[in-house]
Amino acid sequence: MSAGPRARAEFPVSLDRSTGVPLPVQLAAALREAIDAATLRPGEAVPATRELARRLGIARGVVVAAYEQLVAEGYLTAVHGRGTAVNPALAEAWSRGDAADAPLAGPDGSTTGQPPADESRPGPLAPGIPIADTVTGPAWRAAWKESASRLAEVAPPLGDPELRARIAEHLRLTRGTARPARDVIVTAGTRDGLGLLIDALGGGRGREFVIGVEDPGLPTLRGAAARHGARIVALPADDEGLDTARLPDGVLDAVIVTPSHQYPLGGSLPLPRRRELLSWAHRTGVIVIEDDYDSELRFTGSPLPALAALDDPVDGSVVLLGTFSRTLSPALSAGFLLAPERLRSRLEPVRRDLGGPVSSVVQGALARYLGSGELRRHTARMLRRYAARRDAVSDALAGASGVRVRPMDGGLHAVIELVAGDPRTRALREAALLSGVAEEGLGAEGLGGYWQHDGAHTAMRGLVLGIGGSDDAEFVRALGRLRDLIDAAARIEETPSR
Repeated sequence: MSAGPRARAEFPVSLDRSTGVPLPVQLAAALREAIDAATLRPGEAVPATRELARRLGIARGVVVAAYEQLVAEGYLTAVHGRGTAVNPALAEAWSRGDAADAPLAGPDGSTTGQPPADESRPGPLAPGIPIADTVTGPAWRAAWKESASRLAEVAPPLGDPELRARIAEHLRLTRGTARPARDVIVTAGTRDGLGLLIDALGGGRGREFVIGVEDPGLPTLRGAAARHGARIVALPADDEGLDTARLPDGVLDAVIVTPSHQYPLGGSLPLPRRRELLSWAHRTGVIVIEDDYDSELRFTGSPLPALAALDDPVDGSVVLLGTFSRTLSPALSAGFLLAPERLRSRLEPVRRDLGGPVSSVVQGALARYLGSGELRRHTARMLRRYAARRDAVSDALAGASGVRVRPMDGGLHAVIELVAGDPRTRALREAALLSGVAEEGLGAEGLGGYWQHDGAHTAMRGLVLGIGGSDDAEFVRALGRLRDLIDAAARIEETPSR
């Protein structure tokens, strides 16, 4: 039950005047985080602007500006005579599963569709969920048993030395990066690594930190960057990934790319574009943040070398972010960051100040599991199953009216593109599909939501389907229900021309 409107909760706020991030942005982010984490709950009053300004030692205008921003976003409500409170309507949203773990909204408020009603059990077609039923074999259990017996050990802030060495060797074998263990920093996943980068590289500039992101691209990364105070700039991407011929000069501090498997369209950045991107980064001083999304999950051929493998290990511009969430399980909340020496020297002090986010038990178990070689064998087994799932999608939707399954040579998802009708009709059909998907609890997401800007007349329309997660029988049943929804959506008539 949410607190009454007069109840006030204390929440931690830390403002850093030494960074280039404006104080209203920092305060709004702290309040937003407290609401997302349920430290502040729907209906609870927030402190009066004068009271909070006095407590934090800041001007009242800073608090007013932060509150106004959150009122505009729907996090807070302001009622004359009753003060400002957390929006009571959020209680209903949370009951539908839209709480802190839902997909992060981009700066324009868009998400990738409606989350499942029960976030603890995603729908059978929810993207980003790996098949995890074969992870817990003998090697996995042995790794955790040994690690759990060493509870007295605390991992250093940069990560367990053995795990850093194992990750460096894993990346050498699978991603072509011949780098020492000292270039690896253990993270709690891609978003944690991105936050560390922004905190370390974006501070002390005297202005906002500007990050370019692929459009279409992951709204979660857009949202995570924005929540750390960065300004987001959309960069066009096509079937081959980021369009490097259209990169701007003098605008960006960093750019986030997914060169091995662009999300959601699945393209792989060709070598000429990779070299053009690196040349541009070296010339402009822009930092390239390489999200190693689904790089190892390729159905055909070998995993492509990372962009970081082409970069200078000392004076380079590329920081590689990776996670074990998609090869093993999201429950681990563990990943890594690989940085050249000149950038790592700026990251390490921040991580030491903040401390390591991954427990020593998790790190020890991962180190032993990687050392056993079982991760590569597990990945090879999973690739065969994912390829079979991908074929099942094509078979289930063969002959469906007005759609095509876009080619994908890897990853944990498939893209169903609506190809019939004019742009408005395709948008209506996508909306109908999303409504049916939500009602059925299937978990698929809208393709149009991956564009940062309103793409009602230009963006592709369709669905993004996960091909992992549930058991094979449930997956096939879900595809059957989806086929029925697609057939029904195809009957929505094209908008008459005027």
